[in-house]
Amino acid sequence: MTFVQFIAILRARYKLALAVFLPIVLVVVIASLLWPKTYTATSTVMVDLGKPDPLSAALYNGGFNPSLVATQIDVIQSDRVAMRVVRNLKLAENEQLRSQWRETTRGEVPMEQWLGDLLQRNLDVKPSRESSVINVSFKAADPRFAAALANAFVQAYLDTNLELRVDPARQYSSFFDQRAKEARETLEKAQGRLSEFQKEKGIIATDERLDVENARLNELSSQYVALQSLASDSVSRQTAARNSGADRMQEVLSNPLIAGLKADQARLEAKLQELTSKLGERNPQVVEARANLAELKTRIETEIAKVASSLGISNNINQQRAGEIKAQLEAQRNKVLQMKAVRDDGAVLLRDVENAQRTYDVIMQRLNQSTMESLATQSNMFVLSQALAPIQPSSPRLFLNTFVAVFLGGLIALAVVIGREMADRRVRSVEDVLVAVPVPLIGQLPSTKKRRRLFGGLAKNGMQQRLLGGQTLATGKGA
Repeated sequence: MTFVQFIAILRARYKLALAVFLPIVLVVVIASLLWPKTYTATSTVMVDLGKPDPLSAALYNGGFNPSLVATQIDVIQSDRVAMRVVRNLKLAENEQLRSQWRETTRGEVPMEQWLGDLLQRNLDVKPSRESSVINVSFKAADPRFAAALANAFVQAYLDTNLELRVDPARQYSSFFDQRAKEARETLEKAQGRLSEFQKEKGIIATDERLDVENARLNELSSQYVALQSLASDSVSRQTAARNSGADRMQEVLSNPLIAGLKADQARLEAKLQELTSKLGERNPQVVEARANLAELKTRIETEIAKVASSLGISNNINQQRAGEIKAQLEAQRNKVLQMKAVRDDGAVLLRDVENAQRTYDVIMQRLNQSTMESLATQSNMFVLSQALAPIQPSSPRLFLNTFVAVFLGGLIALAVVIGREMADRRVRSVEDVLVAVPVPLIGQLPSTKKRRRLFGGLAKNGMQQRLLGGQTLATGKGA
């Protein structure tokens, strides 16, 4: 179908098109005028996700997060918020609504739930584009009622959001309070065991006392090593004195008395030798000198024996002292080992106390935090604008409905005209003839109107020519 054919069909069946188009438009316009008016009130809420929580110091995910905003939209549309609106506005106390509820549900559904479902049908919640602002709209026949319900839903949402935050904090607070009592009892028991252990062992400062005992052990060890060296030296000197002679001992050689006696012995021997050479062997002076010399030798031997015996006594003393120091060293070593064992046991008890203290501190920290959160009265949702009673109704929209009716009516009218034409096809143009009769076209006669206009024009032109001819002849005669 060409455009010329389409225009020809419209010109031929315009009455049918108008008969279809006008009723549709009139019906829509009349229905829009008679339809009950509905008013929409909108309140806006901002979900602030960019600030840290002042209680937990936790930072929310920065930027626009569609999942969080979608969650808040679901919360606003939830039954919990709707029933809170019913309770806040005391709609369940309205006798008209109660009678309607009885007629509709016969008391099988709770009234708050039934009213919440009714309110949710007229609730519309939409987020702003690429922002955390949420628009809460409510539709009603009364503009004031619509504004009141929109604000009521926003307030119920804020209360519910705060309740969803505070209720878990209260439960956690109760839980941590019980855990804190148990942790405190555990800490007191651990401290009691440590105190009893210290009291039983007589420990005041385990580390300081152990350091003192370790120092004493080191001192005894040094003394024992020194005495062992001294005893070994005394034993070697005594053995040397027995084997190689006591007169060559260092103690004997360094003894001044023995040195003096030996000097006297040397003088007496020299004098004896001189007297013997002068006086002979039997001279009384020689005999006296020999007796004095023998006495002096006896005295020297006695002194050497005394020095040698003193070495034995010194060796015995050193051995005895070394044995005593060794015994003290073993006793001190056992004492230090016992103290280390006691310290290890005490360290275990002390670690138990420290662990119990840390556990108690962590639980108390969480308890204080959850307690503060349970007392919170502010959330991160804020009302940007309150809903006001609208002046203009949101529906029906007369202009929009009329425009849609014109558009759809035109389409339907065109469809009816084309359908009618297809059911009763007629020749309206040359193209229709060529399609119906596939023969060459010789010529085209004008339509009746065109022939009338054509013949009328020709007749008019002939009359004008005759008139003009008559005027010419008259002019000629006059001339």
